[in-house]
Parts: sequence; structure tokens; C-alpha cells
Amino acid sequence: MAAYEFRGAGAVLHSHSLNAVLATLIDETAKEFKVTHLEMIKGIDGHGYYGNCVVPIIENTARECELTGRLRQAIQDYPESNAVLVRRHGVYVWGKDWIQAKTQAECYDYLFEAALRMQAIGIDASSPPTPTPLQNGLTHTNGGHASKKAKLAARGKQTHAIVLDIEGTVAPISFVTETLFPYARERVKDHLSSTYDTEETQADIALLREQSDEDVKAGTASSAIPAASEGKEVVLKAAIASVFAQMDADRKTTALKSLQGHIWRAGFQQGAIKAELFRDVPDSLVRWRNSGIKTYIYSSGSREAQKNLFGHTTAGDLRPYLCGFFDTRVGAKIEAQSYKEIGLSLGIDKPSQILFATDVYGEAVAAKEAGWEAVLVVRPGNKPLPADAGAKFQVVDSLEELLK
Repeated sequence: MAAYEFRGAGAVLHSHSLNAVLATLIDETAKEFKVTHLEMIKGIDGHGYYGNCVVPIIENTARECELTGRLRQAIQDYPESNAVLVRRHGVYVWGKDWIQAKTQAECYDYLFEAALRMQAIGIDASSPPTPTPLQNGLTHTNGGHASKKAKLAARGKQTHAIVLDIEGTVAPISFVTETLFPYARERVKDHLSSTYDTEETQADIALLREQSDEDVKAGTASSAIPAASEGKEVVLKAAIASVFAQMDADRKTTALKSLQGHIWRAGFQQGAIKAELFRDVPDSLVRWRNSGIKTYIYSSGSREAQKNLFGHTTAGDLRPYLCGFFDTRVGAKIEAQSYKEIGLSLGIDKPSQILFATDVYGEAVAAKEAGWEAVLVVRPGNKPLPADAGAKFQVVDSLEELLK
């Protein structure tokens, strides 16, 4: 039983589906319905198989007109959702037109029913499936290529952890340069100004001030960011100028990455940004986890930015497949000591049991000097590798080849 309500170019569908009603009763104290790792999630705009599909649940009232305020608040609180469940009542679903609204309503109804049936057999639809070790760490065991499989199995047993770079390795360089960087640049002034008095932004400005002091001493900047006592406008003007100068020089300073991460966080949470990853990445993360191999990220972007990126990808939330995040606070990515520090954090006895994948030759060299195994990744849009790179490192064009 459904009714359609059209608003401009969009459409809202109101359904009293039995599955929708029962979905609100799985836990009568729950404020949201959540499912993951179900194929039909891909039918919901902006969602993927690996991610969490979350629908807010609001309490019902005797009169539908009284739901307006609660609906408005739920929509504001869950910007990535395009549905709201009303307990013991039904669901509201919307789309860009009536076709999308109806299609998504059917997908949601399937997901509601799937969650109910999974609960009946003791499976929590809101949690990723439990890892199940695969034979010899392989995803396929059909005949042939025995020697290749044996080699892959041996490599898989030797590798206890995989550490991944982001830009040019798991995500296209174009996503970073054409989406993330412009998004942050356009919002630097408004972000610093509107959040100036918050503890977080004051910490960001303190980092920028430290960096500017270092730059003045090194002769790469003519003036530093003044102390807070000089006044908000004076500090902001100098801080913004420093940020733009660092962006123009494509620097990887901790101060810049911290600020960018905080600006991107808002974009990811509001649904304005979705991380684009290469198609082989999600399946590789799943395969490694199922093989007992832990996966980590080491990138020049802040740890918070890394978490937000993997939490809001076009394939969904991939954070459950990652065991940790490292940024340049441990050291520069072209210094062997940085990889030694990470190795100590991972608690792995032999450095050779850690495999690092990157598109940057200098980073691979540093990892190898630290005793790690290193693999160079070639992706569309990446800078060419040195002519002799293939003689020193394994070169792949897909993460699926890392353990081969």
C-alpha cells in the first residue's frame, strides 16, 4: 500500500509495507535500521555492497502532519540516507523522480525482509560476515596452474601484513587532485573563519604557525603567522595565505594535511564527497582479510582523512577491512626509519613479512631499506616509473596481483 507525493522534479513515496513496519520492531529502542553486505544495497543511490545502508527510525504519532518536525530532523541528521522509517507505521522513500523513488522503495523492502529473515536464523544483518579462511589463501581452486598457486600460497603465508598507499595506488590521482584538493581549497576561508574559536581549529592554526616558523627560518617564507594576541582577522589572513602557499607547492606538511582532513570530513559526512577507488580494491581487501592477512594504510593524508575516505567510498564503508592508519607523523614516506617505526607498531617479528604497495619509486626504496617487501603499482594517470624499476621491484597494475 503506497501513495505518491510529487515535489518539483523529485518524488516521495510513502509505503505501509509490512516489512518496513516489522523492521522498526527488530529492536524497539533502536534509532536506526542498518544492513551491510547485501547485494540489493547497490540499488540504493550512493550506496554499495560493502557499505552500511542506514535508515533513521522516528517514532509515530496519531496524526501524520505531526511527523513533519521529526522527519525534517532525521533528514538533516542522516544526509546520506534517502528514506526514513516510522515505527509501527511504514517508510518514506524519495528519489530524483517517481521511477527512482519506486525502485528504491522496492530495494528497501527487500532489505527489510532480508534483515528480518536473517535475524530469525541468528544472523545480524548490520554486521559484516565473519572472515572464513580460504584454502591456501586462494579465492579460486579450480584446476591448473599448480606451480603458480603454490608460489602464491607461499607468498601469502610469508606476508602477515599489507600496507597500502592511497593516491595512485588504491585511488586515482585525479580523485585527489580534481576532487579533494579543490574542495578543500574552496572552503579554507569559510572553514577557518566559522570554526575559529573551536579547539580543533585552534589546534590546526597552531600547527600552521609552527610550520610557518620553520619556513621562515628555512627562508622559504617571508613572514610567519602572528600570535593569537594580534587578533582574529590578522591571524586568519596569515594562516590562509600560508595554506594557499603550501597547496600551490603541493606540500605534504602535517599542518596542511590536518586542516584538509577536517574540511574533507564535513564533505564526506554530508555526502558531498564519495571516494573513488579502483575496482580491484574492495575485493582485494576482503580476500586478504579472509586469508588472515591484516591490511593497513600509510599515506601523507592525516589519519582522520584516511578514515573518512575509506568510510565513504562509492563501494561503501571499507573500514571494517582495515586494521590501522598511519600518516607522516611517523615520518616522511621516503625515509626508511618511517617504515621501521610502523613495523614496530604492527608487532610483526620479521620486517620481510610486511608488504608495501605504492606508486612512488622513492617510497618503495625506503620500505625495502627497512627490510619490507615492496611492490610498485601502475595505474592510469600515474607518473612514469624509472626505467629500471621493474628490475628492482615487482610491478603490478592491480592489487589482485600483490601476492602473485
